[in-house]
Amino acid sequence: MLNNSIKNWSEDDRPREKLLLKGSNALSNAELLAILINNGTRNKSAVDLAKELMQCVNNDLQKLGQLGVKEMVNLKVKGLGEAKAIAIVAALELGIRRGAVENKKEIITSSKDAAVYLQSFLQYKPHEIFMALFLNQGNRVLHSEVISEGGITGTVVDIRILMKKALQHNTTGIILCHNHPSGNLKPSKADKDLTQKITDAAKLLDIIVNDHIIVSNEGYYSFADEGLI
Repeated sequence: MLNNSIKNWSEDDRPREKLLLKGSNALSNAELLAILINNGTRNKSAVDLAKELMQCVNNDLQKLGQLGVKEMVNLKVKGLGEAKAIAIVAALELGIRRGAVENKKEIITSSKDAAVYLQSFLQYKPHEIFMALFLNQGNRVLHSEVISEGGITGTVVDIRILMKKALQHNTTGIILCHNHPSGNLKPSKADKDLTQKITDAAKLLDIIVNDHIIVSNEGYYSFADEGLI
């Protein structure tokens, strides 16, 4: 049996036992990851692998959450193969979805209401995603949906598809949203032009574009708050 095996550790130091005794809040990020990794290699414990993985992303959970399975495997952490990467990516995605649910508002009363929910869902995505919140006359969210996904620098939005979905949900108002993986919140000319085109198309259907929100890990930018809508 290996000296560095977690089985040789004090029960208080073993991640699983520590979680049972003290709760999940008592564990470090590496210890929580070690539970997902489950077992180590001949020379390294699961905690060692977890620490090495965290070092690869500068101990930044947000960067870790942006990795896909292939990207995580490509970090070349010996002992961290596809199966372990899948478990980690799935767990991190659950955390993102939990955060989105916790921050979801049924009725939007301000740009912040929409931004907090959208940011929790989109801020960790490594590529650009365009979403829409479909509202009724009382600003209650009827439906939210990803309209298109793109690359690191942009995404293409088919306005006809967006309007079709708005009509399907009997929408009277829309909040547009997309993320900037770069972190920069400033809208580009393309962002402004797209917003204007969608606003013009929506008017023909008596639908109001309430806002266009850009989110990133730096915060959010509201077209409405800045007087651009």
